[in-house]
Amino acid sequence: MTSSRRRRAIAVAALLAAAIPALAACGAGFDANTNAPYAPNEAGVLYDGDGPGKAYGKNGVMIPQAFILGPDSGQELAAGGSAPLYLTLLNSTGTADQLTSIVPEEQKATSASVQSPIDLQPGVLAKTPGVTIDGLKTALRGGESIKLTLLFKNAGDISLTVPVVARSREFATLPPAPTATPTAPLATGSPAPSDAATSETTEATPTGAPAENAG
Repeated sequence: MTSSRRRRAIAVAALLAAAIPALAACGAGFDANTNAPYAPNEAGVLYDGDGPGKAYGKNGVMIPQAFILGPDSGQELAAGGSAPLYLTLLNSTGTADQLTSIVPEEQKATSASVQSPIDLQPGVLAKTPGVTIDGLKTALRGGESIKLTLLFKNAGDISLTVPVVARSREFATLPPAPTATPTAPLATGSPAPSDAATSETTEATPTGAPAENAG
């Protein structure tokens, strides 16, 4: 390993070591959530490097935080709805990169919404506010997991299995998941507006019409 690569690896390790306790210690918002919902081996992220100092991630992208926000405790997100995805990413390479899109496993959801490419500057923690997993195939209560494939401009594809956590305890201050809008059933037993208007026109006697049997 060259001296420049060694210095960069040390700097990245130091940033991760400082960032993870800080994230876990926060009490609200996006940064409240690395206490338990995710560990690298649970998410199935490949390791870069060997030995005790190896960092979890792949192709130079480290992922110290990943979870999908489910419903409040005791409730569920209905099938067909959406769930927010929270990621914390760190680009450990010397070149800027972008998270361009996310693909969920087709058995669990239809798509993921990423409003625009998320920039990953070298050595800077990046987050993913506003990203949602859409078209849930089954209802979620918390405790499930969804496999996602993250597509990066330079780092390529990185797959990981992300847990679904209930919106409670340290997650309670996060915005709730969007609510799916059900399709309203058609009303039965009532005439359509056009039929009602036609009926009223037929039954009304036009003003000024000659009376029947006059004379």
